[in-house]
Formats: sequence, C-alpha cells, structure tokens
Amino acid sequence: MSKGNINVSVENIFPLIKKFLYSDHEIFLRELVSNATDATTKLKHLISIGEAQTELGDAKIEISIDKKAKTLTIKDQGLGMTMEEVEKYINQIAFSGAEEFLEKYKDGKNDTGVIGHFGLGFYSAFMVAKQVEIFTKSYKDEPAAHWICDGSPEYTLVEHDKSDRGTEIVLHIADDSKEFLEEGKIRGLLNKYNRFNQVPIKFGTKKVNDPNHEPKTITDKDGKETTEPRKQIEVDDIINNTNPAWTKKPADLEDEDYKNFYRELYPMQFEESLFHIHLNVDYPFNLTGILFFPKLTQNLDMQKDKIQLYQNQVFVTDNVEGIVPDFLQMLKGVIDSPDIPLNVSRSYLQADGAVKKISGYITKKVGDKLSSLFKENREDFEKKWNDIKVIIEYGMLSEDKFYDKAKSFALYPTVNNTYFTFDELIEKTKDSQTDKDGNHILLYAANKNAQHSYIEAAKAKGYEVLLLDSPIISHLMQKLETSGDGKVKFSRVDADHIDNLIKKDDTVISKLSDEEKEKLKPIIEAAVPSQTYTVQLESLDSNAFPFMITVPEFMRRMKEMSATGGGMFGMGSLPDMYNLVVNTNHDLVSNILNSTDETEQKRLISQAFDLAKLSQNLLHGEELTNFIKRSYELIK
Repeated sequence: MSKGNINVSVENIFPLIKKFLYSDHEIFLRELVSNATDATTKLKHLISIGEAQTELGDAKIEISIDKKAKTLTIKDQGLGMTMEEVEKYINQIAFSGAEEFLEKYKDGKNDTGVIGHFGLGFYSAFMVAKQVEIFTKSYKDEPAAHWICDGSPEYTLVEHDKSDRGTEIVLHIADDSKEFLEEGKIRGLLNKYNRFNQVPIKFGTKKVNDPNHEPKTITDKDGKETTEPRKQIEVDDIINNTNPAWTKKPADLEDEDYKNFYRELYPMQFEESLFHIHLNVDYPFNLTGILFFPKLTQNLDMQKDKIQLYQNQVFVTDNVEGIVPDFLQMLKGVIDSPDIPLNVSRSYLQADGAVKKISGYITKKVGDKLSSLFKENREDFEKKWNDIKVIIEYGMLSEDKFYDKAKSFALYPTVNNTYFTFDELIEKTKDSQTDKDGNHILLYAANKNAQHSYIEAAKAKGYEVLLLDSPIISHLMQKLETSGDGKVKFSRVDADHIDNLIKKDDTVISKLSDEEKEKLKPIIEAAVPSQTYTVQLESLDSNAFPFMITVPEFMRRMKEMSATGGGMFGMGSLPDMYNLVVNTNHDLVSNILNSTDETEQKRLISQAFDLAKLSQNLLHGEELTNFIKRSYELIK
C-alpha cells in the first residue's frame, strides 16, 4: 500500500477543474470512454506486433449504473496498468501541466477549455464525482492496482485481487450531479459523443428474437392454426456503430450505403441528400469524412443538422467554423481528423496551420466533385441547380479559388428554363444585347410572374432574360461585373423600358413638342406621390405602355446588398424610390394632355398610374379597392 500527494503545488485544483468546465461538465464521459478506447486499440496494436503475449478476445467497453450505490462505472478490457504505471500516468503526468493550467485560467477570462492540452482528461471525472476509484490490471504479469481519490490532492494506491485484464473506473456521483445516474441521460451522452466509437460499447442488455428458434404452427382440436410466440433472448446492448461509412474506402461503398449512412446521421431528416462527397486524405494531414448536399431553401439560415466533427470516431463538436469554409457549413455530414484535438478551441483553430490546410482541401474537393458532376451529367446537374445554387454562389463570393473553379459549372437559368454557364451566356447574347456604347447587357428577372410584362417586352426584342432569384445574387452580379473588362453589366428587366436598358442607335421621335412636355409633366406630378415617384417623360414605341414604373438598377441592387450584409452602409434602410416613365407617344398620354375636364384628367392619370403599380405588385389595401371600383365604373 502507498499513500501520497498528487504532484501539484496547490490545494484547490479539483474545485477549479469543476468550476472551469462547469458548463461542459458532461464531457467527462466522453473523456473516460476515449481513454478506454485508447487502452483497447493500443493493446490490439501491441498484440499485432508481438509485444503483448495475450489475446484481445471480444474486447468491449462496458458502462453501468448502480443507483443504490450511486456509482457510474466505465470498464474496458484494454492494456490495464501496473502499480508503477498508475503512479506515473495518474499521479504525475496527468498533472504535469497543472500549474500552467491554474495560471492561465485562474481569473476565468480565457475562452473555451482545452483540458486535453494539459493532460487532465481523466480528472474531468471529478466534475461529477465526489470520489473516483480505479481498479486496473495490466496485460503484463503483475499485480492489479486499486487507486482511490476523494477530490483532494491525497490518494491511496494498493494492490488488488482483480484477475481480469483492463481498467474499471468507478465514479461515486456527487449530490449535485445525480442526473448522471439516470439511464436516459447516459444513453443520450453516449449517443452524442460515442455512437461511432471504434470499440463496441455495452450499455445494459436488450431482448431480441432468438435466431435459432423457428416458431411452430399449432393446430387446436377445432382445426384452428396459431403460431407460437417467437422466443426471445437477452443480449448485450451495443449502442455504437464501430465501422461507419466514412471509415471505409469509397470503392467499397454503393450509393445505397451512403443513403443509409445519411439516414443514420439524421434519422429525422425525411428528404434524401442530393449527392455526397467522400473525403479521404493521409498527407500532409489525416482526414476522412463524407459531406452531403441537402436540399436548401431560399435563405441563408444555417441548417439545424450541421456538419459533425470527430476525432478518431469520437464526436468533438458540430461547430466547424474555422475548419470548414463558411459557404460549406450549410452542408451536412461528418469530418474526422486525428490532427484536431478533442477539446478544440476557436483560438487553436485560428492559429493552427494544419486546420487551414484542411479547409483548403475541403474547398478543392467540393469544387472538383461539382465540376465532375456537371461534366458527367449536365442534365441532372441542371435539375439540382435550384437546390444547390445558394451554396455555390456563396462560395464564389467568399473563396477566390472556388470562384475560379466554379465559373465553369455555375449556371444562369433563363425564364424559359434553359441553363447557361457564364461563358455560354456571354457568347449567346454578345451580338443582340450589346448597346451602342459597347456595353454587354445581361437582362434578368427576380420573379417571373411579378415582372411578366417586362419579360415579355424583352423577349419581343429577341433578348434572353435570366431568372436570378437567390438572396445573394446581387452580390454575385457585382463581382462578375467588376471581375471582367467592365463592359458586362446586369440589369433587371423592370429597371427601365427595354429600349433604355439596351440602347441601340435608333432614336424614337416624340409626338409631343417640348412645350407640350413642359405642360404635361407638372399635371402628372401633381397626381402622384412626389416623395416616392420621379416622373420621367420618354419617347417610346407607341405600342409600349403609357405609364411604367421602373426601379433604378443601382438603387435597388444596393438596397438588396445592404439587406443581406453588403453594399453601401445604410442603403437598406432608405425608403423605396421609383421612376414613373410616361410614354409621350401613347394615345392615352395625348388624351390626358388635351383633356379640358380636370376631373376626367385626374381619373385617367389615376387609372394609368394604378395599372403601372399593379404590374409591379405595388397596389394594395385601400388603393387596390379604389382601383377596382374605378375599373367597374369604366365598363358600365
């Protein structure tokens, strides 16, 4: 028997551990199961190289609760420890960084804990236990050991009669942590952190149908047949999948395997993923994983089910900021890397060179996968475009290397449901949609129904109209415009009359003289809200609408960019401003000018103005009601 003090120079190390990690105190189970896993996998390795003269057997980790004794036990069949090793690894090495730990965290001002960095993983047990016991027997032919510590620097270490190889850690749960004696709580933690653990984890038993029992059909005296109940047997309840899909080679998996793994990861997700990307690299860092492209909505909200980060099949976090590029955090799936510590902190991620390389690798791998999908089956890629476009557009905005790669497969759909890459679009429209000043105008709509009349006017000229409706498209258009020679410009079809959007050499002569225009303009201005609408008199085709409401491209785009986190500061809060374009060559406009009945003149302006607002979905409430009444009066 030996007694002693743990190698630490202060008396309050255990209270500090508990206080420091209080908000994360549930991670004690992950730490202890990880230690048990290491002990098992290390023994397996020693056996394989002939250094351990024993058999691994059906090695597993057992978790058990004894409510009466108020204990939680974690038992493995791994390496075990000798008395000397307990002294070394538990009493000395585990506290080699204790003073540094205390100095760094004594004021509580540092960010998230990196307990593993200080070798204190085992001692996380004291966050929930008032006393911890270790019963351990090494695979070597030496006596077993029994270590006891009550949360003070004092410990007791004695020989024990334990005969089976491995380590058993018994936590005497503290009164303020009784929830860890509940089966549901422990099962939930095991499912969260260890459902893909490398070593089988037994948590109790369960009843299953006996595979060796075939129920018999029994015929009673009346000739009625019944089948006897199926016999059940009790088996270990193994709660984890030790060989998840990401640990296998892609060549060994079929599409159905990936689908099944997606369902295993997200059992409450009813829609299948669109496609997957299998990550597998061992140099210059180790990383495996599977990323899934889910169907996305039209917003940028991060999904409820995030990418999960693992270290050697042990769950670390679902906050992968710093490891996975921002634009890919809308994906789902798993990333596993032994190069990332279990207790990962944001400051660590920001400083670590390997993490930056991992982020770059993932970006490249995703880009390569999307490029191959586009080349191999463009038709299928086009069908999926609306579900993946937000991710790709976000990536083009945030990652220059991804932007360069994505230009070859990013698509620009038209209102006619055809799809072009940017280069194809430029080639298709360069002749017809280049204006007299050499600007190449790419027309687009954000809503096919709301902007229908403007779309039809453009199509009548033989122009292509894109349908660009993602929430960040304004930002991407800005980047595309500035990345080229400055001659390519995007313009929404309702930003002006089509003849003004793509100005050719043709000049339309106005039916109205300059004097008539000067007389007409104040009449119309008096009938429309001047704080919202700017009246513009234009000489347009006589078949064009008499009144049109347009939204200046610059103002509208800057407001949209400001609303989604970009553009000019404060533009998003500015009131809506519109142009009211009055076609001086339309007969109705001449009638308004020449009307001698002021009431009739106002009625014509109001009707034409409301029709223009209706075409832009700007007519609501009382104004819409009045418009409907006025329209019925006109057809009496």
